[in-house]
Amino acid sequence: MAKRWLIVSLLFFGGCISYLDRAALSIAAPLIVRDFNLDPAQLGFVFSVFFLGYAPMSFIGGFAADRLGAKRMFAVTMAVWSLACGATAAVVSFPFLIVVRFIFGMGEGPLSATTVKMVSNWFAHREQATAVGIAIAGQPLGAALAGPVVGVIAASFGWRVSFICIAAVGLVWVALWVLLAKEKPAGLAGRLDLPVKQTAAARQATAPRLRDHLKSPTIIATSVGFFSFTYVLYFFLSWFPMYLVKVHHLSVEHMGLVSVIPWVSGSIGLAAGGIICDYVLKITGNALLARKSVLVVNLLVTAVCVALAGKVDGLVAAVSLMAVGVFFLYTTTSVYYAIVLDTVAKQSVGAVSGFINLVANLAGVVAPLLTGYVLSWTGSFTYAFTLAGAVALVGALCIAKFVVIKRDLVSISSLGETPLA
Repeated sequence: MAKRWLIVSLLFFGGCISYLDRAALSIAAPLIVRDFNLDPAQLGFVFSVFFLGYAPMSFIGGFAADRLGAKRMFAVTMAVWSLACGATAAVVSFPFLIVVRFIFGMGEGPLSATTVKMVSNWFAHREQATAVGIAIAGQPLGAALAGPVVGVIAASFGWRVSFICIAAVGLVWVALWVLLAKEKPAGLAGRLDLPVKQTAAARQATAPRLRDHLKSPTIIATSVGFFSFTYVLYFFLSWFPMYLVKVHHLSVEHMGLVSVIPWVSGSIGLAAGGIICDYVLKITGNALLARKSVLVVNLLVTAVCVALAGKVDGLVAAVSLMAVGVFFLYTTTSVYYAIVLDTVAKQSVGAVSGFINLVANLAGVVAPLLTGYVLSWTGSFTYAFTLAGAVALVGALCIAKFVVIKRDLVSISSLGETPLA
């Protein structure tokens, strides 16, 4: 038990560092825009180029985690993105910034798929949505920390120093991961009872190929739903700090503090989503009901809150609506991966998780860039908020229509209550 939760704790802090690094540019954006004289379209491209590197590496990194091991992949990816984060401090021109952000995105690409693979190695099915939710709950917490950390350091010592500091934190984490983490629990096979062993062996013998999983309507629909999630997320991550500065006239320091509120809300929602989903599964035995109800209902609430946030005038109302929207948005995060764990053969979990990340993170290219152009054309954030809400609505409808879980789950009672490690 202790070993399993050590792994989850390390993954939690790894995710926290990843979003601390990722959100740093958004917090420092007003200062970077001033130094490099960027217009909204150029800043949108700076945000988007990260995902041109991130999206393909989501799939490649997940595939590599299946073949080479999740522990090794996580160490490599954290080291690469930490070094790229530190290199941001050395940029002297717009093209240099583009190159560094692209490499940074490549480094972070394998993060989510590798996390899911690690959870698959260490946790029984009945606990996997909860474990994934807790493991990645550190991500919005890291984004929350980025506001005060980057804001204070940038205001006191310059924005370049903030990137060096957070890069150093990532490299310390790599050292701890290499020393403490293990790929799989020792003696795992002996801890499973015979019926579960036989069931697993039978599934392995008839397991679909990777290409069959990638053509599945359920996986495609889940990817589209995840795209809608990431569109809202990266619109918020990239542009909400600038919105607070431009529309509500906050200083960088005050903006950094205010931006903490929705991210803390999201961190709570992320952890709660997996717990809620596993609880519904436990009491109903119906994976379809558990997964779809959390996804559809919460994406619909997100759509309404985000669209309204762009129409209200007051700072308190806008931040409150975004906090509620981000909470419900993040409750869905672990559920996309839970569907993968429900429907995909174990040897393909990393690759399929990487595939849905690839599709989803194309929104990371689209959302910041499209928002930049919308602002250039209209001069107003209202249309950008409305568009983000509409994308969330489309994702909810797609999941409601097309996600069907066909695989018969191992009953909770057959798994027993004995932990795997």
